Amino acid sequence: MAKTIKHQTVRQLGGPRSVLARQRRDHAEIDRLMERYRARRDDEDGERILKEIVQLVFSHAFAEETVLWPAVRRSVPGGEELTARVEEEHQQINDLVTAVERLPHGDPERADKVERAFALIRQDIRDEEDLLLPRLQDAMGTAGLRRLGTAWETVRRTAPTHPHPAVPRRPPGNAVLGVPLSLHDRTRDALSARGSAATPAKVATGLAVLLAFAGAALAILRGRR
Repeated sequence: MAKTIKHQTVRQLGGPRSVLARQRRDHAEIDRLMERYRARRDDEDGERILKEIVQLVFSHAFAEETVLWPAVRRSVPGGEELTARVEEEHQQINDLVTAVERLPHGDPERADKVERAFALIRQDIRDEEDLLLPRLQDAMGTAGLRRLGTAWETVRRTAPTHPHPAVPRRPPGNAVLGVPLSLHDRTRDALSARGSAATPAKVATGLAVLLAFAGAALAILRGRR
């Protein structure tokens, strides 16, 4: 089996457009944001950083569940067991962050749940980079990894940005529900953005762009069946 993707060069991963390189970039950004949050958790910037983490984690995970894990199940021996493991981690993260979003800032229980979510996110990253993605690398050529990277990125840009614990972790259920949930989440993000002049016209423009991306994402998903 190929070694962990954490220490490989971008060329070894199949180039910057490969799904492996894209995954690792997101993982590094999530880790960086979690460290920034720990340094600023008690001030207003901490809450802004936490929102960034939530938005990135859940759009990233949705794209994994919709595009990447089905490819693993099709092409990797033992893929069913491997993806079931990370799907369970995703469900636990969904449940914890849902609870965090319902608790007021400064609540000790909230801080504890944030730390538990961070620990699970780091475990999930390790499982993906050390176990799951190297096996996908063994099973798929560079061209396939790049095609998968394009599909993954397209879905990630249209994905929901907040936890939805009741949504299925697998297609077609998550893909069907993803578009309306994404519209809801991204409108919510635009309206609550700190210092944002989120006028109705700007929100409408953003939704139009999102719908265009969503159409492209659904076309990719239909083509992969």
